[in-house]
Amino acid sequence: MSTYQINLEGDVLKVKFGTPANGDQIVRDAAARLDELIESRDIKGGSLLKIDGPASLPVCYLIADKISHLYGAVAIFDPKIGRKGYKTFITTITHTP
Repeated sequence: MSTYQINLEGDVLKVKFGTPANGDQIVRDAAARLDELIESRDIKGGSLLKIDGPASLPVCYLIADKISHLYGAVAIFDPKIGRKGYKTFITTITHTP
């Protein structure tokens, strides 16, 4: 099992921690998984990618660096806003108005 799990489900990148490890190992595992998804063309790019799940700050920077150029916009789930029963995402990166 990896220290960080990343899977694409439609237009949502599902992320979560796996087996416990130090931050540097988690970043390396996340980078390897993202490279795998990009090389296999599972992550192709498009107009919008939503990210849902917990991530450390270093992993957030890594994900942004690897995918921001593939999408017109990237939005992150924020559990603190929105209505009960609905997921609310905040656009964090955009290349379009």
